[in-house]
Amino acid sequence: MPVQGPGRRLMHHVGLEFVAHKVSGGGHRSVSAGLSLTSMIDFLVVTVVFLLMTFSASGETPVAKGLNLPMAQNTLDMIDAPIVGVVGSQLLVDGSPAGNTSAVEESDRMQRIDELFNLLKAKRELWKQTHPNKDFPGVVMLQIDQHIKAVVVKSVFQTAAFAGFPNVSFMTNPLPKNGS
Repeated sequence: MPVQGPGRRLMHHVGLEFVAHKVSGGGHRSVSAGLSLTSMIDFLVVTVVFLLMTFSASGETPVAKGLNLPMAQNTLDMIDAPIVGVVGSQLLVDGSPAGNTSAVEESDRMQRIDELFNLLKAKRELWKQTHPNKDFPGVVMLQIDQHIKAVVVKSVFQTAAFAGFPNVSFMTNPLPKNGS
C-alpha cells in the first residue's frame, strides 16, 4: 500500500456518486460553525455593567420605603447580623414581616412582641446549628424611623434581648464630615 498524503478519506472508496457528493461537502454548510463575537461581547458588557451597578463593597443594605433613619456623627461599617426594621407599625426581619407594633403603641407600655421574639429565636437556633463550634455573637441591627415612639424602640430592643440578641446596633445615616 503506497503512502498517501493527509486528507479526507472517509467513505471515498464507495463507488456511488451521491455518496461521494455527500462526503465532499455537497454544497451544504460546513460542519464547524463560527461564533459571532459581537453578540458575545455585548452580552459580557451588559453583564459586567449590571454587576458593577449592583455591587456594594461597604455592606450597604437597602432602607425600607418610607423610612427616615436618624443622623449620627460616630458611625461604623455594617456587620453581618439580622436586620429588624420598623416601618410605621409593621415589623420586618431581613425584609420579611415579623409582627406589628400597634399593641405597644395603643397600650403605651413596653411589652414583648411575640412574633418578633419567635422569629429571632429561630434565627439564633439556625445560627447555632450552622456554626456548632463558635460562640454566638448575639448582634442584631435595628432599622427604625427617627419618628417612632420611644416605647416601641424599647419594646423592640427588649424583645431582641429576650430572643438572645443582647448586642443591638442602630442603623443611622452618617453626618457629613466637615473639613475643619
